Amino acid sequence: MVSGAMPPSELLRKFASCPRQHDLAVALREIGRVERTLFMIDWLLDVDMQRRAGLGLNKGEAHHALKSALRIGRQGAIRDRTSGAQHFRIAGLNLLAAIIIYWNTDQLGHAIRERKHAGIEIPRNLLRHISPLGWERMLLTGECRWSRKPNPIA
Repeated sequence: MVSGAMPPSELLRKFASCPRQHDLAVALREIGRVERTLFMIDWLLDVDMQRRAGLGLNKGEAHHALKSALRIGRQGAIRDRTSGAQHFRIAGLNLLAAIIIYWNTDQLGHAIRERKHAGIEIPRNLLRHISPLGWERMLLTGECRWSRKPNPIA
């Protein structure tokens, strides 16, 4: 490296290729074990950290469930043979999921504004439990066809 800096992954790869254990590699491994132990102690003692991690996992699972439901009518597989076709299929899936999340977010915003306009207060601590990842009431197996010609009636 020209700058004298090396990414940690490259350093670890070089240590792994050494035939015998390098003293610095042994020291770094031990430091990693100490850090992991300290984190585990923090984790066990900090209930709020566990709760936040659980919330993050739940959001990730909900996002995965949405994409799984969208994927080919719940068949759950991308069967395209070429990497280009797979890339386009995944990009389309990401776009469709983003559209649903955007629409849900917009609808949730309308609902909150309507409640405020009607004089119904929503406690702020409840708003953080609302997620735009819901899809259970959507018909996901429908078929849409778009004509290549513009519609003269529109």
